[in-house]
Amino acid sequence: MCSETALQFPAVTVQNPFGPDIDVYKVKDRMFMFLAELDGVPIVNLKAEPEDSGALRQAYPEITPGYHMNKRHWITVVGGENITGTLLGELVLDSYRLVVEKLPRHVRPVDPEAFGSEAVPGHCARGDGAAGPV
Repeated sequence: MCSETALQFPAVTVQNPFGPDIDVYKVKDRMFMFLAELDGVPIVNLKAEPEDSGALRQAYPEITPGYHMNKRHWITVVGGENITGTLLGELVLDSYRLVVEKLPRHVRPVDPEAFGSEAVPGHCARGDGAAGPV
């Protein structure tokens, strides 16, 4: 699950500022992921480099511009046959690193360039074994 993967990263907290059904994942009080349901379908919003988000949207129909977010810097992912647990885990890790990179150096919990190059959990799978944002 994406939530389990994200919680393994240093300095991650989960809050519910938009209500009990939307989990917002933050690193040092800056959001890098949120999980919610849209029309009964679980979604995950993640930060992404603008160039990467465009390429991802072209390659995967399950990836769209960020729901209720800056469409250039955020993507929304829904589960689907093309979204593997490994891909979703990599997207969560990339989102985390992008946010950490923008933090002042003295408060960064990790080096964003090095974090993830070693064995960092990066596989998101639903409880039923399929990949998905839950």
